[in-house]
Amino acid sequence: MTMDAMADHLPVLPMLLPLVAGALLLVLHRQPMAAKRAIAMVATLAMGLAVAALALAVERHGLLVYQIGNWPSFAGIVFLVDRLAVLMLGLLVLLALASQCFAAAGDDARGPHFHALFQLQLFGLAGAFLTHDLFSLFVFFEVLLAASYGLLLHGQGGERLRQALHYVVLNLVASALFLLAVGVLYGALGTLNLSDLSARVAGLPAESRPLVLAGAVLLLLVFALKAALLPLYFWLPRTYAAASAPAAILFAIMTKLGVYAVVRVYVLVFGGEGLGEPLRALLFWGGAGTVLLAALGALAAARLRDLLGYLVIGSAGVLFMALGYGSVEALATALYYLVHSTLAMAAFFLLADWIRRHRSGGDVLSRVEPMARVGLLGGLFALLAVAAAGLPPLSGFLGKALLLAHVEPAGTGAVLWVAVLAASLAHLLALARAGSRLFWQRPAVPTATGTVPPPASAERFGLLLLLAALLGTTLFAASLVDYVGGSAAQLADPAAYRAAVLGLDPLPTTVPR
Repeated sequence: MTMDAMADHLPVLPMLLPLVAGALLLVLHRQPMAAKRAIAMVATLAMGLAVAALALAVERHGLLVYQIGNWPSFAGIVFLVDRLAVLMLGLLVLLALASQCFAAAGDDARGPHFHALFQLQLFGLAGAFLTHDLFSLFVFFEVLLAASYGLLLHGQGGERLRQALHYVVLNLVASALFLLAVGVLYGALGTLNLSDLSARVAGLPAESRPLVLAGAVLLLLVFALKAALLPLYFWLPRTYAAASAPAAILFAIMTKLGVYAVVRVYVLVFGGEGLGEPLRALLFWGGAGTVLLAALGALAAARLRDLLGYLVIGSAGVLFMALGYGSVEALATALYYLVHSTLAMAAFFLLADWIRRHRSGGDVLSRVEPMARVGLLGGLFALLAVAAAGLPPLSGFLGKALLLAHVEPAGTGAVLWVAVLAASLAHLLALARAGSRLFWQRPAVPTATGTVPPPASAERFGLLLLLAALLGTTLFAASLVDYVGGSAAQLADPAAYRAAVLGLDPLPTTVPR
């Protein structure tokens, strides 16, 4: 195969690499853990190189379209790479590297299939970011969910088993609703290709709109459950609290997958007049309710991991409000805030694991106990609290400031201002309360504490990688804002997607004599 032919298959490499690595790790599950770690790390690094090559190709050529089996786009499975897909894939690789480094300190050895499941979940997530077909999106959702079930149970324990049962049942219901929504849309429109759906919805007769709107709302319900939008958020805090720290990192981006799916489907397919207005209203008001209830949940959280779960929910609510507002500028700032919130929460989950191991009471906020090495942990906690609460000078403040700058403080814009500012204050109070309980207060009678080993080098490197990326979103904010602005502008032009996908003929084939 020539280099040009290999370049033609570049759009599917971010999926194929973790798929092959996952299958290989399943076969080699009896090999030493060092060998499995090496295979997984090499596959993830290779995935990162493929994403970097895709980023260059997208900047050079625009939209990249890949037809599976060389079928015409309207009839076959299509994968599409744009600026948004590259952004999400780059974020996924970064989180995967940090998670694997953290797990290499010993957490991955608590079960024989950690790295295989991890790579299969990467495959599912990468496929969901790249697919341009609703049914393929459903398939990739199921792949990543199946892997996440195993990762949630990794390390065993009664609490993880209970939360895994709830998580599995809830996602089975969501999968059934997903299939029902796909069936309704296919029956009404005759296609599941996103660009083809966009073209048919644009010319939809008035009498067909109620059925298509019903399918769109049903699909929105599925994505809202994945992103923990009100009133479907109740499963997330306890599930994330029960998961191991390396698994929780990937779960943090799984929540954002629901937001990504809404951006991909609703901006491209249902963003026009007629269907767009009622769907935007659902997104906006659902996001507003989620932001406020998540803020109350953060104030009432009894454990640090529960508090972080509510912060994840609140960040998703802010993103849905920005999407529901409907402007290109709001969409761009939402993408910037998505990157920040994902990195901040992933780093916070790693730090919470360190804190849990340094206290005999774990991360329970109602127990006041002395801690060793308060300076290091307290400093990291303060840094991440500033990032999570959206205080200056870090990127959380920049993201919220940019969002409010593009929103008029009147009508629904006023609601967004109030929700974002009130939630930021509540998050600040909740994190200040947690910090004072964890680090500052001391019991009247000192208690005996055992010697706690310091974090391993691999754990330190994993957290340092996320912190460096988080600081990078602040130091290079101008470049990132330009990139997400270009992504939003690209998404706001459905005609360009239709021309790139539906106007693409199958590659010519050579018939042997």
